Amino acid sequence: MSLSITDHMMGEEFTYSGAMIVMRDAAQKRLFESSDSGSVTELLLKDEIVFYAGPIITEKRVIIGPTTSARMDKYLGELYERGVIATVGKGPRAAPAVEVCRRYRRPYLVAPSGVAAFLSTKIERIELIAYPDLGPEAVYRIFVRDFPLLVAVDKFGNNIFERWEKR
Repeated sequence: MSLSITDHMMGEEFTYSGAMIVMRDAAQKRLFESSDSGSVTELLLKDEIVFYAGPIITEKRVIIGPTTSARMDKYLGELYERGVIATVGKGPRAAPAVEVCRRYRRPYLVAPSGVAAFLSTKIERIELIAYPDLGPEAVYRIFVRDFPLLVAVDKFGNNIFERWEKR
């Protein structure tokens, strides 16, 4: 039996196969500040994993690596309100964002940074979902196989970055 993505605990490493919504701060700002975003974002985000990244799409492949998650902290509660089950990025999150993870019982996962070429080999397909005018900051859905992840903050708010700081 495999665990639900929300059941993995802080410090666990695992691979994920499935879909992720890719977006960064510009797309989130537009989604959540638009007057007509209600039902659209709920449909787009319900039961999804949001990967903070800005893909570079070439004729031969998609190159993608995680971006700093702290810039997205102000949108985290809104993501969870709209049904997102987890977020993926790099780096620590501020204490209020960790509290949001705990309150909604949702994990924050990190993908290895600095290895975009490797992560790109894990992408099977990419689809443009919204805001093509934003270029790499548009909203995409990617389908991945065996994508490596580490639980940085689990659903109980246990935070691996805080643990490392104490060492």
